[in-house]
Parts: sequence; C-alpha cells; structure tokens
Amino acid sequence: MAASKVSDALGSPPDEVLVNAFNYMAVFDSEKKVRELAPDLAAIARLDRPGTIVTGPGDGPYDFVSRYFAPAKGIPEDPVTGAAHCTLTPYWAKRLGRTSFTAYQASRRGGEVRCRWLGDRVELEGGCVFFFEGEIQF
Repeated sequence: MAASKVSDALGSPPDEVLVNAFNYMAVFDSEKKVRELAPDLAAIARLDRPGTIVTGPGDGPYDFVSRYFAPAKGIPEDPVTGAAHCTLTPYWAKRLGRTSFTAYQASRRGGEVRCRWLGDRVELEGGCVFFFEGEIQF
C-alpha cells in the first residue's frame, strides 16, 4: 500500500496521505513533526511519484508549514517550491475554510509564501534569491 511506503520513507506516520499524478502529500498534525522529519531520501526516490510534499498546521505566525522532497528528480529537498504550494493552497483552503494564507516551507534555507486560492487557480507571492542572470540574443 502506498500510504505505508510513504510513512516508512518519511520515518514517521502521517495522519493522512493524499496523491495526485505528480506527488504524494503527507499531512501531519503539527509544525514540529514536519520540521523534525529526517526522511530516507533513497526510499522517497523509489516511490511511484517523483515528489513528496509534507505539511502540517503552523504553530505560530504561519497558517501551515511544508517541506518538499524530490530525490528522483535530483532535488533531495527543495528550499521553497511554488508548484507544491499550488497543491497545498486548495487543501488548506478546504480544511480551514479560508482562501488566503501565510505559509512557510521549512527547508534548511526556508522561505515564506503568501498564498491565495482563487477558485480555479492559486496566486503565490514571496521573495526569491537570484543566483543567475543572463541575456540571450536571437
């Protein structure tokens, strides 16, 4: 069963495991559990989805927290993942009965993301770190 493989790979049993075409999403009951996870990245890479989103309610200034693991794509843990927040926002909108959130991706670098559920799309806002700039001429 997929839920047990996800649980084993994460090293801690989530309260809920959801799945879409691209990712598993493991839901925990606290920010602390999300932050303290020490997953087996090799086991996550063997799952039948390329990514695993982990989330839980925020304990302080954040409505929810998350982490994103995609070792099968060469990304052990992504610092801040816009695409994951496009899955997280509708989930938390339904769960919390709201449409606007302040989220935090709790990777080592970490980052705050402001999220809005607009019904048929998600609007994200946050800072970024530029690491490359270039110019292309055709």
